[in-house]
Amino acid sequence: MKKIKSGIYGLNTIMDGGINVKSTTVVIGCSGAGKTTFATQFIRRGLEEGQEGVFVSLDENKEQIIREAIEMGWKDIMDYVNDKTLVFVDASGRDFSTFIKKELPSFVSRWEGADARIAIDPLTPVIWSLKDRYEQRDVIGFMLKEMRKIGTVVATLEEHGTKGDLSGTEVIIPMYLADNVIHLNYRAMEEHGERRLKIIKARSTRHSDSYHRYSIIGGLGIVVDTGPYSPMKTRRMAAGLLSEIKKMRGKIPPVAYRKLMNAVELMRDDDFRGIRKEDVLRSIIDEYL
Repeated sequence: MKKIKSGIYGLNTIMDGGINVKSTTVVIGCSGAGKTTFATQFIRRGLEEGQEGVFVSLDENKEQIIREAIEMGWKDIMDYVNDKTLVFVDASGRDFSTFIKKELPSFVSRWEGADARIAIDPLTPVIWSLKDRYEQRDVIGFMLKEMRKIGTVVATLEEHGTKGDLSGTEVIIPMYLADNVIHLNYRAMEEHGERRLKIIKARSTRHSDSYHRYSIIGGLGIVVDTGPYSPMKTRRMAAGLLSEIKKMRGKIPPVAYRKLMNAVELMRDDDFRGIRKEDVLRSIIDEYL
């Protein structure tokens, strides 16, 4: 399969060199995870190579997307808009089913074969507007199929409910229809707002099965750590807890002691975020002594 560079720093390395041409990639994440940044970065990389870009906005208007790109440090986005190599299709507030089935094909017919990059941001309002699951599949499937006639597609999707749980009704259909699924797992409530990226699937592509840390850096956008995700990569806290548990030998039931020793072997420093080692030890003492 011919591949194109994604524009997401580090992603090509863990995705067998890039994204397959004329494939569809769905990027899933909660608010603040960087979905629109991902889509804009993907489009911008193509513009640098002389490809045309089409940004289909189903939520925010064109001005907001441009403003966010400029705030990221990508001021050259206006050059692409002015010379019409980057085109915005603003469908926010529209009847999505009518727009996709009746208006979009006319646009596609004018662009078919352009080998452009297309961003659809986000698919979520379309799913919300359609109550019937079969209609959701029909409309979303039709839209993605039409846009692939123009080129390579990246679509974003809001993640709701439990973070990391991709079994919700809003994500199942787009995940099924997409060639590639990338999860931007963002834990905003944790210290420093931890970010992890995982490639859930990538058809006809050998890809990493690991979680990878990523950051959003002004001027660059999303940067992925190509090394496998390793929670803080140390066991200092666990080692301290281990020495304290060893002091309990003979004071607590042997079965409980063995269970605790085995548990400590699996612990990493990241497990102690938001809780002190002393509090863990006190809870163990309360349970067994």
